[in-house]
Amino acid sequence: MKIKWGVIGCGGIAYRRTIPGMMLSENSELVAVMDNNFDAAKKVKEEFGAKYAFNTVEEVLALEEIDAVYIATPVFCHKEQAMKAAKAGKHILLEKPMGLTVEEAKEIAEYCKAQGVKLGAGLMMRFSAYHQKMKELISAGALGNIVSMRAQLTCWYPEIPGNWRQDKARSGGGALMDMGIHCIDLLQYISGTKAEAVNCFAQNQTFSYSADDSAALLMKMDNGATAFVDANFNIPDNAAKCRLEFYGTKGSILAEGTISQVESGKIELTTSDDTAEYNAKQNRDTEDATCIEVVTGNMYEKEITSFANAILNNTEPEITAEDAIFVQTVVEQAYAASEEGCCKGV
Repeated sequence: MKIKWGVIGCGGIAYRRTIPGMMLSENSELVAVMDNNFDAAKKVKEEFGAKYAFNTVEEVLALEEIDAVYIATPVFCHKEQAMKAAKAGKHILLEKPMGLTVEEAKEIAEYCKAQGVKLGAGLMMRFSAYHQKMKELISAGALGNIVSMRAQLTCWYPEIPGNWRQDKARSGGGALMDMGIHCIDLLQYISGTKAEAVNCFAQNQTFSYSADDSAALLMKMDNGATAFVDANFNIPDNAAKCRLEFYGTKGSILAEGTISQVESGKIELTTSDDTAEYNAKQNRDTEDATCIEVVTGNMYEKEITSFANAILNNTEPEITAEDAIFVQTVVEQAYAASEEGCCKGV
């Protein structure tokens, strides 16, 4: 049996990544696509072989054959569209952030629960084979006790007239909300820890739009570790390595290029003896690093397949609404810390 999908907002990330991933999924079938730009919707329909193309949400939701919808519209549209989908009895995979605010995201989740439909969140980078391997290594104790972590995601995003992501009122936030949210989620997911306090500098260093173009976040995790997130809209694409780093009492994992829309990059594992004596010379032998190999695939195919399995098997989605709400809570508290100049609890 296959889950039959409708895609609400079939441009952008849906067109570039999620729909191609959906086409690879063995338990999913694309039935309908929708976009405010009807010509764009028709183009996507023809390219991917969907049965229908629409330019209203209501037309998608009226199809009885649709089991689930993937919503990839601008954030300010999420609440209304998700609630309409839930009322129509459709299961929902909703892109991050789920709402403009944590309160809005909670309203969506509560309404979906009341309507008896499943709600999943689009934090697809968890499905990367690299990130799952890193989680496996840390869970097995390869690094001992985690003491420090860092994640970096940037892009070059100059001012674009009318762009919703650059308008805080329509996006909920800028670089930290759009890109840093993945970093926060990955640090927590891979390490098995959760943030309990945050401090942050979110600002506009380069561009004048209302959303932040750069943010530096510091988190205290529930195991006592510290975690750092760099999120920027003002660093050229080829200038940043999008590094992901974990340090523990027995070694480190250094990844480069894995925080991405494709499964790519590299991982280096370095382990050491945590019973060794203090070395005053502090010699560092980089030759001890081991490159970790993984079998890569398509994160979006795995994301779609996972959510479809939750529907077919009537189980909890792998990435829940609660997961996304907690990460957005961290972001919201980080913005408050930046504005007030003080540390905030989560």
